[in-house]
Amino acid sequence: MEFYSCSYMRYEIQKHWEKLKKISKLSDQQLIDAQFQLFSRLKFINEDLIPQAIWKKALRFTQDIDIDDVDFVALTLYLKGTLWTGDKDLLNGLKNKGFKKVFSTNDLSAYNI
Repeated sequence: MEFYSCSYMRYEIQKHWEKLKKISKLSDQQLIDAQFQLFSRLKFINEDLIPQAIWKKALRFTQDIDIDDVDFVALTLYLKGTLWTGDKDLLNGLKNKGFKKVFSTNDLSAYNI
C-alpha cells in the first residue's frame, strides 16, 4: 500500500498536538519521533493540483460533517484512492452520503500493516 496526504495534514497535527499527546501519552520528543516516522511513509500532494470540480464534490460530502476534512476527501477523490480515518463521525457521515471509499483504523488493522 502507498499512503498519501495533503499538506493540510501538517497543520492539523500541530493544531491538535496537545490532544495527540494526551491520547497517546507520549512526550513531546516521542511524538515528534512518531510524526517523523509517519511522515517518512507518506507522499504529500500539494492541494493546488486538485481541480476545482473535485473540490466542489468534496465540499458536498463534507459540508455538514466536518468542513475541516474537505482537503482529505478532495485528495482521495483526486487520487481515486481510499480514505483512512479514525474519525467515526466522518466515516459514518461519508458512508451515509454514499462515499464508499473510506475505512477506519480498525479496518486497516485487518491488513496487518
